[in-house]
Amino acid sequence: MAFSDLFNPIQIRGMELKNRVIFPAMGTKIPGEEKYVTQQLIDYHVARALGGNGLNFTEVCGVHGPSTPKGFLGIYDDKYIPGLKKLTDAIHHAGGKAGVQLWQGGFAVASFQKTGIILSSDTPIHGTDIVIPGASIEIIKEIVQSFGEAAKRAVQAGFDCIEFHAGHNYLPHSFLSSAFNKRTDKYGGSLENRARFLIECIESIRTNIPEDMPLFMRIVAHDDYLDNGLTIENTIEFCKLAQKAGVDVLDVSRGNFSSAAIKYEVPPVDLPKGFNVANAKRIKKETGMLTIAVGRINDPAQANEIISKGEADMVVIGRGQLADPEFCNKAFTGNVDSIVKCVGCNQGCFDAYVSPEMPHITCLRNPALCKETEFAIIKTNNPKKVLIAGGGVAGLEAAITLKRRGHNPILCEASNALGGQFSLAGEAPRKEELKEAAIAMGEMAKMEGVEIKISTPVTPELIKEINPDEVIIAIGSEPMNPNIPGRDLSHVTNSHDILEGNTTAKDNVVVIGGGLVGLEVAEYLAETASKITVIEMLDEVARDLGQLRKICVMENIYKHNIDTITNAKCAEIKENAVVIEKNNELQEILCDSVVIATGSKSRTSHDITAYCDNNDIPHYTIGDALRARRALNATAEAVDVARKI
Repeated sequence: MAFSDLFNPIQIRGMELKNRVIFPAMGTKIPGEEKYVTQQLIDYHVARALGGNGLNFTEVCGVHGPSTPKGFLGIYDDKYIPGLKKLTDAIHHAGGKAGVQLWQGGFAVASFQKTGIILSSDTPIHGTDIVIPGASIEIIKEIVQSFGEAAKRAVQAGFDCIEFHAGHNYLPHSFLSSAFNKRTDKYGGSLENRARFLIECIESIRTNIPEDMPLFMRIVAHDDYLDNGLTIENTIEFCKLAQKAGVDVLDVSRGNFSSAAIKYEVPPVDLPKGFNVANAKRIKKETGMLTIAVGRINDPAQANEIISKGEADMVVIGRGQLADPEFCNKAFTGNVDSIVKCVGCNQGCFDAYVSPEMPHITCLRNPALCKETEFAIIKTNNPKKVLIAGGGVAGLEAAITLKRRGHNPILCEASNALGGQFSLAGEAPRKEELKEAAIAMGEMAKMEGVEIKISTPVTPELIKEINPDEVIIAIGSEPMNPNIPGRDLSHVTNSHDILEGNTTAKDNVVVIGGGLVGLEVAEYLAETASKITVIEMLDEVARDLGQLRKICVMENIYKHNIDTITNAKCAEIKENAVVIEKNNELQEILCDSVVIATGSKSRTSHDITAYCDNNDIPHYTIGDALRARRALNATAEAVDVARKI
């Protein structure tokens, strides 16, 4: 057995877990307006249970009706018990254990609705005269009772354990942290008083569940980016009180949604792997309690080392199991190279979750996420020869899916390497995992038996020679070259050439374009350039970044003292300056080098499509070849097309 410490069973009260891997509570948006368990949600959890993890937690389950927003699971009414029971039965049938996370969202509820917002203290709304009153004693008692009644329903629904969410600035955390709790009654002031509400909730839960049922608690190790917030010493003191009240396991997270610390809740690739493990280790040592390490743990060797060193008793592998529901089975059998690893891009999970345009979360590495039944691999009865033009992530994803379905894909890549833009993105600071993933996709395609031709552009002559049944065009995009006077001067280059190492920019550098690529190139050059200025036409830079990556990227832009100028159009490039138009005035910015990073455009494929049309060959254009966008779109379109052929 590979990774023996990770796959060593653990006993917690009356529950034995077959291994130390926890699938945590993560929002999916699947429950919909009525907050019920659906078959789609069951399929999502069953896939992870079949994948071999030790414990499946539901996403947050609202304990209080008026303050549980639409799109969240409900457990505040008996009407939800049958659906939850169906979920636990399915998880158990798949060989897994089922846990439920009980939640009251506090101020987070305000992101979804205008009523039912419960806070620890009177809270003024920035920029208005509105003050939301703190919870009354009656409301506090109501919420405490709601947690107990929800726990009772969880038992009836067949859950094996319960988790009390006491972190991330949800209501319990807002009572515990003096950054939010300004009360002067018995629920405010000293740590013991601030902990009172949480202890009452814990006791209410424990009273309503069997003695042998484990109680987990999600906490933040300490507060970040908050004045007068929790220290780790405060957290340790509170955890000792919680243990006496009946908590068995500490799920040690970090972050709050009220500040830049939200980046720690769904940590992007910018944060180091295992960045929070040291906190779990200290809390475990000083409380003597079982702990779970959380935060950028996506590799079985890393997870096993955490357990073997005694840094934590269990590990959360959340997005790692979104990317590959078979993560645990593959690790258990030592088939590590076939694990599809999360790269921390946040495009399909957090970014999709907060986007009103997305019906549910998805995953760049796993387009079947939340579509487990719909996207199941179905073997074809009519194998076809499919020519794929382009070996980026879109082409590779299509080739792998086609091969698994029984087709005969032939993938041709014009350059001398696979991976395309995804591999190039991996050259940017802190994003080497993207390049590793691109390489892994290429190896996976080879392992599946896909025929791959490198340094082979797809031309009408090649199509005629191969004579495919169908063609997929995934030739990607290329840098835009805006019509700026002076763009052809010798000291002007583009972002792709910089990241590919074909050229460099030195001394005083101006980067034209303040989107993701422009900012990453600026940071890439920060160690060698003496001064960097980023010019952006829009009213802010980083408009194309998701919220959490934007926080991290901008922190590094500020750290490197990179200047940004917004609402500015580049009018001309001179030998030693860039001329910009801002506020209807022309200004010159002195420079020695210029990098154009104004985005990408689809590569032309007219010759391919024309040949296919003239010869009645069905063809599909996907990814950046269709329209330059995120890699999330590329892999989703690839699987969608590959399923239909």
